[in-house]
Amino acid sequence: MLLIMFTAVAAVIFLRFIIQKSFSLGDNIVSFLMNTFYLRDREALMIYQYAFLNNIEFITLIVILIFLVISLRLTISWFTKYFDEVSAGMDKLVGKSDDEITLSPELDFMENKLNQIKNNLEKQKKAVLDAEQRKNDLVVYLAHDIKTPLTSVIGYLSLLDEASDMPPKQKAKYVGITLEKAYRLEQLINEFFEITRFNLQTIVLNKVKINLLFMLQQMADEFYPMLTPQEKRVSVNVPDGLTLWGDADKLARVFNNILKNAIAYSYENSVIDISAQQQDENIMITFTNQGHPIPREKLETIFEKFFRLDTSRSTHTGGAGLGLAIAKEIINAHGGNIFVQSHTEKTVFTVVLPQKQEKDKLSA
Repeated sequence: MLLIMFTAVAAVIFLRFIIQKSFSLGDNIVSFLMNTFYLRDREALMIYQYAFLNNIEFITLIVILIFLVISLRLTISWFTKYFDEVSAGMDKLVGKSDDEITLSPELDFMENKLNQIKNNLEKQKKAVLDAEQRKNDLVVYLAHDIKTPLTSVIGYLSLLDEASDMPPKQKAKYVGITLEKAYRLEQLINEFFEITRFNLQTIVLNKVKINLLFMLQQMADEFYPMLTPQEKRVSVNVPDGLTLWGDADKLARVFNNILKNAIAYSYENSVIDISAQQQDENIMITFTNQGHPIPREKLETIFEKFFRLDTSRSTHTGGAGLGLAIAKEIINAHGGNIFVQSHTEKTVFTVVLPQKQEKDKLSA
């Protein structure tokens, strides 16, 4: 901009000098009058004297104004061209065009920035659409799954209601099946609530001092009924007295989700190992199970909402796909980290948590 102003001022000074000082310009005007209007030399010179020379300041001003208007027009056109290019690029940014944004070489920095924003917006849009599609598919799946246990509950209750003289053994069998299906129905309904609440909840932590060995042993005992049918077992290897600060209920939910996943996808007659150790100011907790490895492409999305390893939607392993996503949210709220590694016939979920509360760190 400064260069343009400097050029304009220099041009104005030059024009003024040419108009006022150049004798050849006056000679040309006199010659023009003589040749065009057949005037004598004295008459042409007089006209030049009164019409041009005496009004040289006014003529100079007019010429300078014309030059400035033209220069301003060219300058505005020059800037407008770039604004038009940026505007067209913005249209592509907010539109549905898949083409890359291209601008003049002088606007390379703006072109790169706009293309970067465009790529980020496309990734975010795709992620939102994928999540919405998975959510819609899941709602359809759960609606279908709810119908099955509900039909069984109604059917067995109808049999019990109609056959009042049913043998006690058969009656007990039907009651047991009905109760099992009712529990499954309750689980599916709870998953519906998880779907609607997941994005609305703000995780609030009520931290207390936790005896990690006691918590993990108690949790392993609670899963005994799930382990027995396939002769699986859980081995807890945690040093006695190892403690951490955290929300006991929410961390229990995390460990339950991970252990449930390990039980569902481990081999029969296998051992699921739960270990913990202190590393610097953190505690590392690992859940290791023997089973088919998780494919590499699924490792990257396993902690996303509505992701399910079991695409067949088995009633024994199928869930809403929220367990690991919620686990990650809870661990992040604790200032920790959770990740998974899967190798040949072995999968390891690792949870890293700070051992001490923030105020303890400050006073230490």
